[in-house]
Amino acid sequence: MKVAVVGTGYVGLVVGACLAETGNDVVCADVDASKITNLKANKLPIYEPGLEPVVVRNQREGRLTFTTDVGHAVERSEVVFIAVGTPPDEDGSADLQHVLAVATTIGEHMNAPKVVVTKSTVPVGTAEKVRAQIAGKTTTLFHVCSNPEFLKEGAAVEDFMKPDRVVVGVDSTDAARVLEELYAPFVRTGNPLIFMDIASAEMTKYAANALLATRISFMNQIAQLCETVGADVTQVRRGIGSDRRIGPAFLFPGPGYGGSCFPKDVQALIHTAEERKVPVDILKAVEAANARQKRLLFEKLERHFDGQVKGRAIAVWGLAFKAETDDVRASPALVLIEALLAAGATVRAHDPAARETARRHLGDRVSYADHAFDALTGADALAIVTEWFEYRNPDFPRMKQLMRRPLIVDGRNLYDPARLAKLGFTYDSIGRRVTCASS
Repeated sequence: MKVAVVGTGYVGLVVGACLAETGNDVVCADVDASKITNLKANKLPIYEPGLEPVVVRNQREGRLTFTTDVGHAVERSEVVFIAVGTPPDEDGSADLQHVLAVATTIGEHMNAPKVVVTKSTVPVGTAEKVRAQIAGKTTTLFHVCSNPEFLKEGAAVEDFMKPDRVVVGVDSTDAARVLEELYAPFVRTGNPLIFMDIASAEMTKYAANALLATRISFMNQIAQLCETVGADVTQVRRGIGSDRRIGPAFLFPGPGYGGSCFPKDVQALIHTAEERKVPVDILKAVEAANARQKRLLFEKLERHFDGQVKGRAIAVWGLAFKAETDDVRASPALVLIEALLAAGATVRAHDPAARETARRHLGDRVSYADHAFDALTGADALAIVTEWFEYRNPDFPRMKQLMRRPLIVDGRNLYDPARLAKLGFTYDSIGRRVTCASS
């Protein structure tokens, strides 16, 4: 099948590469000429495990091409995916200008009947706006579908190739048949391809992300309560996660959720509800709880220094909002570092993948270490923000030797508190009691 994907960010690039992997003839289009030039040379704009070999292989075999000519990509394709960004506007609503601009281009180049698929995360009602935008430019028959993505950064290729489910909102049986054929290779093992009306498909994406964000914020608040009553959140998590009604996923406490999806999707859903005068107090509480949680690591450090952070040298391990990505959008690490800098501390940071993306936000106000241990020399404390595998079992005696003070504030609960105490560290994690060498 001839497919066009407009937008080559996290979603568009993964969608295009994976559809090419199953034999489709895919062209990915983007107005960013430098990005397209780099993609043609197999230089990817993002770090995503497993994506580069898929792009390289399918370019080499001629199933995947890249272009800045969006109009031509539309004209030569039967199915057109809109996968451009929908960043949050100042009021928290999703900014649809890029989606609607693509819709205009599609309408202007509608040379034959096509199926247009909104892959971007968009509020309920966007598909109808896309339909109106296209219809204003053409009299050719077309169908509009909603096919929300459920890709986790760091596991996006795996998620696309082996999805839990594929959700498609359709306006006709003809469109449903096209999408069924396109997704058949990905649901052969029996995971469902779920067809529904378009509005329900659009809502499903926001509802899923909002619920996951709620679980995270809920568990973060339980963790804080655990600290005050002397409970261990790790044991609490195991206890409630074994309940089949709840399950173990998204119950790990941490420094707050970030990234490109949860923050903006929760905000957008709140905005949609407020427009329609529907109370969503739970989601407002989730957003407020997450904002507070992102301050938690700084507050812990501040307590260890009796409120005097000025002049302290703090090592930070992890800049990305989660492991296996270079994405720092809404990352708790940036909140921590900004708070430390504002308080007069110096920061030396390490991340295996996100150093350059973080530098765009932080500039040279932070020192960047090439290796994790390089950040520790003379440090008064280490703050762990991202759960990269290389941080999970480090050389603790060497760490203690390098640091001025053996203090670890761990936002990911990577280590065993009793072990750290025996090794002579003060160890402060989330939802567990603080341990130190004398305890």
